[in-house]
Amino acid sequence: MVTRRDWLRTTAAAGAALSLNPRVLRAFQGQEMITRPIPSTGEELPIVGLGSSATFQRVARGDDVTQLEGVMQALVDGGGSVFDTAPGYGSSEEVAGDICQRLGISDRVFWATKVNVAGRGGGSADPDAARAQIERSFEYFGVPVIDCIQVHNLGDPPVQLGILEELKAAGRVRYIGITSTSDRRYPALAQVMRDYPLDFIGVDYAVDNVSAAEEILPLAAERNIGVLVYVPFGRTRLWSRVGDREVPEWASEFDAHSWAQFFIKFAAAHPAVTVVTPATSRAEHMIDNLGGGMGRLPDEDQQQRMVEYVSQLPEAG
Repeated sequence: MVTRRDWLRTTAAAGAALSLNPRVLRAFQGQEMITRPIPSTGEELPIVGLGSSATFQRVARGDDVTQLEGVMQALVDGGGSVFDTAPGYGSSEEVAGDICQRLGISDRVFWATKVNVAGRGGGSADPDAARAQIERSFEYFGVPVIDCIQVHNLGDPPVQLGILEELKAAGRVRYIGITSTSDRRYPALAQVMRDYPLDFIGVDYAVDNVSAAEEILPLAAERNIGVLVYVPFGRTRLWSRVGDREVPEWASEFDAHSWAQFFIKFAAAHPAVTVVTPATSRAEHMIDNLGGGMGRLPDEDQQQRMVEYVSQLPEAG
């Protein structure tokens, strides 16, 4: 069984030596990236992407963002494309847009961002402020069309989804949606899913956080709505729970060579999930994460075993 440390050492060394050549990266796994169709159009997306909250966001706030260049290059060279960000993630939009333009890879990225000027706790959104926020996203990315914009955290759907519908009709945005990472607000999310013509939703889903599977993911499948999964590592919670344990031997049955791949493969295994978007600020972790979208995915019995295994670990401190 290959440990996480062994896997990272091998892939990171090879990636650095060969400029993250996609054929070399895939040779390590012997598999192509799994893709899933966007339900509303059938367009295929690689099942693992990149989020930009957490560690990516923290590095983007600093003066030296060179390590994020390696992350973005690893994403596209390793077979991924979806980059999920938001104006609320500090400088993430601006930094990623600048990096991709300098590297010449902007057209290889599926740009997925968000809009929300309603503020925390709800309230109304100023339409002019929402439009201004969206225009800044266009400026940062340097693209004429943004692939996906979602309303962040259920912020004033009538106003902000209305604006996104206008932009989609005008051809400036390809896909629209809405997000929530609070299961307390899932009833409201479900209502929006029924009331609006959405292409995507964004929710949290992890091996120790499966509440989205009760109603939201089945409803997404029923309504032909794509799903972006956030925080498949529970931010840092799952890393705290596994500690320095090695990945169980039986994880090799579904080609999980590290804990990151174990967690990502669990989220990706749900048939309603379109893309899993773990955040990272390190290229070697990006490579490791992409491995979660290659090879076999766990079946229902294996997923249940994964849930039971993690449930027996100590709670995060």
